[in-house]
Amino acid sequence: MKLKPLADRVILKMLEAEETTKGGIILTSAAKEKPEIAEVLAVGPGGNVDGKEVVMTVKVGDKVVTSKYSGTQVKVDGEELTIVRQGDILAIVE
Repeated sequence: MKLKPLADRVILKMLEAEETTKGGIILTSAAKEKPEIAEVLAVGPGGNVDGKEVVMTVKVGDKVVTSKYSGTQVKVDGEELTIVRQGDILAIVE
């Protein structure tokens, strides 16, 4: 199955949380924070959304920072993806 985002939606794949701290301490799965950095897999066309013109500024392959609990999680072919509005993306990682 393939997802195609509509309007100002973006499909993200969250990147794995760090397994060790900078000091070398190994974290259990319960201690890991939810990752906030994701890779953009697909981008909607933008256009007129809620009466405002939206120009998409992210592109496929970008690494982005999102709001901690934003978006809708979906499972496609066993892979967990997140669908967010472009406005929920806080920054592009360069």
